[in-house]
Amino acid sequence: MNVTIQDLFEAGVHLGHQRRRWNPKSQKFVYGCLGGLSIIDLEKTLGQLQKACDFLEKTASSGQSIWFVGTKAQAQEAVRESARSVHMPFVPNRWLGGCLTNFETVHRSLNKYRHYLRMQEDGSLDAMLKKEASVIRRQMARLFRSFEGLVEVTQLPSTLLVVDIYKESIAVAEARRLGIPVVALVDTNSNPELVTYPIPANDDLARSIQLLLSCLVEAIERGQALFEAKKRESRQLKTIPSREAIVSDAADAVKIEGEADI
Repeated sequence: MNVTIQDLFEAGVHLGHQRRRWNPKSQKFVYGCLGGLSIIDLEKTLGQLQKACDFLEKTASSGQSIWFVGTKAQAQEAVRESARSVHMPFVPNRWLGGCLTNFETVHRSLNKYRHYLRMQEDGSLDAMLKKEASVIRRQMARLFRSFEGLVEVTQLPSTLLVVDIYKESIAVAEARRLGIPVVALVDTNSNPELVTYPIPANDDLARSIQLLLSCLVEAIERGQALFEAKKRESRQLKTIPSREAIVSDAADAVKIEGEADI
């Protein structure tokens, strides 16, 4: 992790909410108050960020899925870009209630959306009556808001990576109910005890969100590189003959030579 406290300061990561809006449980991450504004302790932010990076690297190194969640305007584009860069699912528009706790029902809706996308790709949607096609397109627009980054999803995530747990409270509650670890940017208006790996930070500034997500993405990329290396090593080991096979082949060779001499 190459980020420094100076980088965090310049990105405005230290700027929390107004004192009257703070959550008392965030006190342990607050350095002080300036002009009625809570100031986040960047040394603690850096420490928590390192813990989150280590966890995400380990998760990615075992090939597990990490969902990126951030539906506020300042986070949407950063969430899209970050998730796509590491080929992970993401939720940038709205969190569909029950996306985790009622996954079977959500998966049926996902299958429906995939079916519509295939119809659009193969031209069968254009071949339908205009009225019927119009109804399907309206349904697709609605489904797109919920499933934009989840089209390839077939199972629950191993981890959620969330920007602003106050806004994404439903997603966090569902993950807690299922025991799914949550890595999250947590501002001073939220309770950091609700998530597994809280990163105290300004979750309203786009540059703050972008900087922290870039650090987390780097950790995921390192984990994915380790996972690919393990896969390559596993394939190579399968192609190397075992000691028993080598001994057997050598014995067969000696037998053939003996028969040739006779």
